[in-house]
This record gives sequence, C-alpha cells and structure tokens, in this order.
Amino acid sequence: MAPHAAVQAIIDLSAGAIGGAACVFSGQPLDTAKVKMQTFPTLYRGFIHCITTTYKQQVIRFTAGLHRDAVLSDMQKACAGSVASVFSSLVLCPTELVKCRLQAMYEMEASGKIARSQNSVWSVVKSIMKNEGPQGFFQGLTTTIAREVPGYFCFFGAYELCRSAFADYMKCGKDDIGVAPIVFSGGFGGACLWLVVYPMDCVKSRIQVMSMTGKQGGFFKTFMTIARTEGIRALYSGLTPTMVRTFPANGALFLGYEVSRKVMMKQFDS
Repeated sequence: MAPHAAVQAIIDLSAGAIGGAACVFSGQPLDTAKVKMQTFPTLYRGFIHCITTTYKQQVIRFTAGLHRDAVLSDMQKACAGSVASVFSSLVLCPTELVKCRLQAMYEMEASGKIARSQNSVWSVVKSIMKNEGPQGFFQGLTTTIAREVPGYFCFFGAYELCRSAFADYMKCGKDDIGVAPIVFSGGFGGACLWLVVYPMDCVKSRIQVMSMTGKQGGFFKTFMTIARTEGIRALYSGLTPTMVRTFPANGALFLGYEVSRKVMMKQFDS
C-alpha cells in the first residue's frame, strides 16, 4: 500500500536532504576551487595550483539541494525542477553569498580589497547585516535565478533521460538500474547543468564576492565588464574543477537520494 501523501512528502524531503549532504561532502573542496578561480582568474595558474594553495590555507566551506516527483514524466520532472528552482533561489542566494565570501576571504584580504577579519560564518553574516542590511543577503539574486531555471531543467532532465536510457537497455524499472548507472546519470545531469549555465555562475560569484568592497553592478554590467576587460575565457575560469567535481558530487547526491528513498518506501510496502 502506498504511503499517505504527507508521509510521501516527508520521505522525499528526507531523501533529498541525505542526497544533498552526500553531494556537499563529496564535492565541496572542488567547489571552493571553482569560486576562487571565478573571482580571481589571474591569481592561479590552474586548477591544481588553486587546490594546493587552498589546501595550504586550510579553507573549506559548504552548500547543496534537490527536488523530485516520482509520478511525472522525464520532461515534466525537468520542468518541475526548473520552476521549483525559482523558489529555492530565495534560500540558496543568501547561503551561497556567505559561502562564496568565505571561500574568497583569503584572496580578498591578501589583495588589500578588504581589511583582515575573523574568518567564520557568523562574522560574515554580522558584516553583511551591519554594512548592507538584510537586502545585502540577496546580492546576485537575479543572476542566481537566471542560472537555476535553465540549469535545473537540464539537470533533472538529463538525469531522468539517462536513467530511462539505462532502464530501457537493461530492461528493468528505473528504480532497479543499480548503483553505477545512478551515479553516472547524476554526474551526466550535473555536467549538462554546468555546461549550460557556467558563465552565469561565474558572474554570480563575482557579484557576491566583490560586493564586499562596496556597491557592485548587476548581472549585465558585470558580465560585460568581465568580457571586455578579461575576455570571454574568464567567464569559464574554474570550469575544470567544476566538471571534475560534478560526477562524484552529483552521483553521490542522487545515489543518497534514491537509496534512502527506496529504504524508507519499503517500510510502507511491507
């Protein structure tokens, strides 16, 4: 017997939280490298140099999320994920703002753009409240939404289509394709997301970090400034660690989600 709708919602939310935590722990170091390279594209010689330098600085921080409805078609799930991302952006923008500032704190201090300060979540939150007010937490919100809407359409669409392809090839249900196909499907979805929206993510990171120094331009102004002064290539700074991260991180996300959801659903099927 299928569980009550409220119980089903709790199961999906719990499974999403487990998957999100798995994504964070497996991919966060590479996300840190991505933000640093996006914000300071000329400071590092490449992805390996950024990773080794960051390791020496001992700076690591966190973020992630997920949504899914099992009764929808693959295309409907892609659209649902895209629409849901508008609302998740309202939560994601402030948390990513704090995350990005923490990740780039060392470089901002070393370059003299900001004074030395305590490097903690609470210190960044207090600084934003003091200098920018509550609205300061939503620096880059428009860019976040512009990234999330097409990005999550590609993310969930590619994931579900890839799972369907595996299920057709293996002649089984999508929930029975096994660990490796789930991990690959999650990584494939993540790769599609980043290939489509990476320049927007780069602009978002730049807006959120550079707004520490004062008023920062919006999406279009920041995009054009980067393109004119640093070249189009700068919009793809940090793409290497992002693509390296996407398979283990998003593979872990969906594996954690699918496995935990299946375990919880079995409690109601028995």
